[in-house]
Amino acid sequence: MEISDIRPDEYERAAELWEASVRATHSFVTEADLDVFRPLVRASFPEIAQLAGLRGDDGLLIGFIGVADGNVEMLFLDPAYRGRGGGSLLLKHAFAHFAATSVDVNEQNPQAVGFYEHHGFRRVSRTPHDTTGKPYPILHLKL
Repeated sequence: MEISDIRPDEYERAAELWEASVRATHSFVTEADLDVFRPLVRASFPEIAQLAGLRGDDGLLIGFIGVADGNVEMLFLDPAYRGRGGGSLLLKHAFAHFAATSVDVNEQNPQAVGFYEHHGFRRVSRTPHDTTGKPYPILHLKL
């Protein structure tokens, strides 16, 4: 696996990875929620200055991380590659190249919470709703 920039022609692949990852890890998200989030995610890629992709041995995009102002805004992997160290590679890249020091994570996604805590993040606060106002509590973590 290697990390590189994501090209604009790969944004659709990144959106597919986002959805597959959400379906695998966010059991609380409904189909209606996906319909709301899908266009927001697709529109966000060109606006994220610090965006890196994880590629498999064949060069295919299998995950990505996006950071804004030191906050990990998104980290998603193809579910088939979970547990192989790709998420850790992306996060370490964000530490080294994007100065990432914080992340907001769904409280209802305990695997993600555990992943970030394993990498040194600690809970500093909690909000009862996500940024779209949905009743999905968000944990705010910092290094």
